[in-house]
Amino acid sequence: MMSRREVLDHFGISTENDGAFAGGWIDTSGPSFESVDPSTGEVLAAVTGATLEEYAAVADAATGVFEAWRMLPAPQRGEYVRRVGNALREHKEPLGALVSMEMGKILPEGLGEVQEMIDICDFAVGLSRQLYGLTMASERPRHRMYEQWHPLGPVGVISAFNFPVAVWSWNATIAAVCGDPIVWKPSERTPLTAIAVTRIVASVMEGSGFEAVFGLVIGDGSMIGDAMSRDRRLPLISATGSCRMGRILGPIVAERMGRSILELGGNNAIIVMDDADPELAVRAALFSAVGTAGQRCTSLRRLIVQNGIVEDLVERLAAAYEQVPIGDPLDPGTLMGPLSSRRAVDEMMAALDAAVSQGGEIVTGGKVVDRPGFYVEPTIVRIDADAPIVQTETFAPILYVIGFDTLDEAIAIQNGVEQGLSSAIFTDSVRTAETFLSHIGSDCGIANVNIGTSGAEIGGAFGGEKETGGGREAGSDAWKAYMRRQTTTINWGGDLPLAQGIEFG
Repeated sequence: MMSRREVLDHFGISTENDGAFAGGWIDTSGPSFESVDPSTGEVLAAVTGATLEEYAAVADAATGVFEAWRMLPAPQRGEYVRRVGNALREHKEPLGALVSMEMGKILPEGLGEVQEMIDICDFAVGLSRQLYGLTMASERPRHRMYEQWHPLGPVGVISAFNFPVAVWSWNATIAAVCGDPIVWKPSERTPLTAIAVTRIVASVMEGSGFEAVFGLVIGDGSMIGDAMSRDRRLPLISATGSCRMGRILGPIVAERMGRSILELGGNNAIIVMDDADPELAVRAALFSAVGTAGQRCTSLRRLIVQNGIVEDLVERLAAAYEQVPIGDPLDPGTLMGPLSSRRAVDEMMAALDAAVSQGGEIVTGGKVVDRPGFYVEPTIVRIDADAPIVQTETFAPILYVIGFDTLDEAIAIQNGVEQGLSSAIFTDSVRTAETFLSHIGSDCGIANVNIGTSGAEIGGAFGGEKETGGGREAGSDAWKAYMRRQTTTINWGGDLPLAQGIEFG
């Protein structure tokens, strides 16, 4: 396995790095951002962020290359994305390790994130030959009516620290085959992975004339993010982050009549019925709640268990929690790495204090691990559904266990939060499962049966409802957000009949 220094050297990352790419690297002069290894608390490297003028240069380059990129046939755009996917395959091991180093997720998850990028590249390549429009029957004789899809324009992508590269790829690869350049603002916490990905992509695009299709701007979120949200050169902003961020960004984009894809919070729940397979439920809950140290937007926050089996299930789950190896995310034996920052540790401890003050009982965990870095114990809390803290999404491995009697009560508890991203139910009853999946069941964008809340495949559209933002990314027909629809009617006859049988003149 490569050492941390070898991983950084592999991507040419030095002590100080420039933070903007516009078809070529820009000498940035904005504020400096330190990338901290959450497993040690030590600085990996620093990045000089972009000023507003340097951001403008990246946006200008994206606007300029759009004219030529959109005229390239979509399958040829897909060919560039295919090459990007192949380049990611070549760099999968070091890039996965860099994700783990900078974000703190364990190495299998870091490698899985890069594999997700490769998978979405493959999906986008196929999509480049399937940007289909419909043909509709016209009510007028000798008329043909159909729809076609055109490139939208440069797309702004604002990604979060917890998936520092995969979420970029969901947007960038789909947008690229649709004919749109990308301006990417990654999280200030994970700038090194963004630089590494941009260097990989730049090596593919070098000499093509389309180098500026994949732009990068690292900078202060309030300054650069605000500039992007107000920039009319970017007709679409795809932003991943907190509900608070979405409430700020969304109205600004809407005010200029822009589009937004918002992927925000997710206070996710699993319902466990008394006819469920308990071992299956425990394994799913363990990964969903503990994976990525509880720092996925799809992480399990609330385990809603039928009262007849709640004691047994909590006992099984607590035993599993106490066996979770916590440590260096690059160590093959580790199942849970650190939280992303000291602030995240403090927020977890504050949430646990609030839970206990509101009648919660800590079953297992609940402590800070005494070692360098930002390590905590995964924690189970027994609590009532009406405790205010249950309404709050804490980005940490805290699992609230809530009892219930009837399916209707469980669904009401699950839906009784402001977010609506991911949900699941464990049951062997077809009737129960179908009720959960129906319009009277889960109100989330993702609803699963007998699998957990996290680990979505790229083939389906990803996103949620309510304060999660309503956006959709990745598979299915999510590509339509990156294009503009045009309805066209052609009259190939000699008369001019009007619709609805209107006679005029």
